[in-house]
Amino acid sequence: MAMGTAPRTPLVSQRRQGFAIVSAAAPWFIPLLAVAALSSSSVAAAAAGSPEVVELTLLANAREKGAVCLDGSPPGYHLQRGFGSGEHSWIVNLEGGAWCNTTEDCSDRKTTDLGSSMFMKEIEFEGILSNNRSQNPYFYNWNKVDIRYCDGGSFAGDAEGKDRNGTKLFFRGLRIWEAVVDELMGKGLATAKQALLSGCSAGGLAALLHCDDFRVRFPQEIPVKCLSDAGFFLDAKDLSGERLMRSIFSGVVQLQNVRKVLPRDCIAEKDPTECFFPAELIKSISTPTFIRNSGYDSYQVGNIVAPGGSDPGQSWASCKADIRNCTSTQIEALHGFRKELVEALEVARHKRDWGLFIDSCFNHCQTPFRISWHSPISLRLGNKTIAEAVADWYIGGGHGVKEIDCEYPCINPTCSSQLDL
Repeated sequence: MAMGTAPRTPLVSQRRQGFAIVSAAAPWFIPLLAVAALSSSSVAAAAAGSPEVVELTLLANAREKGAVCLDGSPPGYHLQRGFGSGEHSWIVNLEGGAWCNTTEDCSDRKTTDLGSSMFMKEIEFEGILSNNRSQNPYFYNWNKVDIRYCDGGSFAGDAEGKDRNGTKLFFRGLRIWEAVVDELMGKGLATAKQALLSGCSAGGLAALLHCDDFRVRFPQEIPVKCLSDAGFFLDAKDLSGERLMRSIFSGVVQLQNVRKVLPRDCIAEKDPTECFFPAELIKSISTPTFIRNSGYDSYQVGNIVAPGGSDPGQSWASCKADIRNCTSTQIEALHGFRKELVEALEVARHKRDWGLFIDSCFNHCQTPFRISWHSPISLRLGNKTIAEAVADWYIGGGHGVKEIDCEYPCINPTCSSQLDL
């Protein structure tokens, strides 16, 4: 069902704006990632290199399945068919866009494309979902799916509520995940010869939450892996000593009832909110997973390390806009954040078939964009772009693909091009 076309450039601009500072009281539906998506494509279009506009498909019988967006509308996805050697290979990408953790936030969110399919449009895509071989050398001809994000809870909740006007709010992320994947299985995913579940930001968290569930849908001999980009959110203290991210996640966990997707061994011993954080999730994931994050994640710096409420004098405003503006004291605080991230990833470092790409550039999502995924000016670790590192990990089982950059301002000239995007 086509509902108009969203141009690519404004989407990128909106995402960049979404990385900006958000106050503690602001709605958490900032569009960090309106990941572009796909429809049926031709070899000729791929060769031409132009991003393809892909139509929106609404989930069949969504209301009967209880798999609906916040406003009760059917969720949607975009499907681009693979071709050639990629005819039986699949990428399923989970769109991101932060969270809503209160009734008020979710009420606001349901009047956007992050809460209702009524506002969703056709979109172009690039990066990991590109069908251009030069821009996406390994996955360009795979079947690619982008599942739109309209539940506000990283595809994890299963509950109902009421908005400020007394009408229903549907927290059905888990049902959306299950119903859309079931529908895709009937469209060829069930016969995949290899598959990758990916996501960025809140979608990167969702990829971790659903990784093992995705794996068990396929025969054991089929290679199935997961990729989380900028989805490793930390339970870190801000400048005032508060844990804003814990407060946000606690609201999501309680409001949306996400317990069903949390590791049983974790919730048996710890508060469910703690189990919603990636540091705990990765302890229980058995499926090979690749984690791409910045040690100085621009979104987390602005919203976890130094949110507006913890910086009343706005002394961090310039630093949060550009790491090159940070004072030595601020850099030390950011080093502390990076140290927490690296320590939390120690579990992944010891998993033989996992991959890591932890750069020290000031960025957030990188896989959805052509320039950062694979281009002449992409950031590199181990002399590899993110696309090359992911491909080497996917093909080779992860051996040698555990790259962690040195502390900023270490000498990584490929970071400079990213700072000016």
